Amino acid sequence: MNHEELADLSRLIRDIRDRFGITVLLVEHHMGLVMELSDHVVALNFGRKIAEGTPAEIQSHPAVIEAYLGADADA
Repeated sequence: MNHEELADLSRLIRDIRDRFGITVLLVEHHMGLVMELSDHVVALNFGRKIAEGTPAEIQSHPAVIEAYLGADADA
């Protein structure tokens, strides 16, 4: 998806959530979209949970950084 399509999808998901007062389970690999929409994130690596928390907690979690950016991310 391009940037405009992602923005439209984000607005649609947020609108549905807010209008109907429902929880949305989002399974997505586009981290910008996930972090923008989510209150709570569960990060998986090869089907195993490696972290759970707020978007800020997930972005800074060592296991997530290693799994998604590699062990050399700090180098």
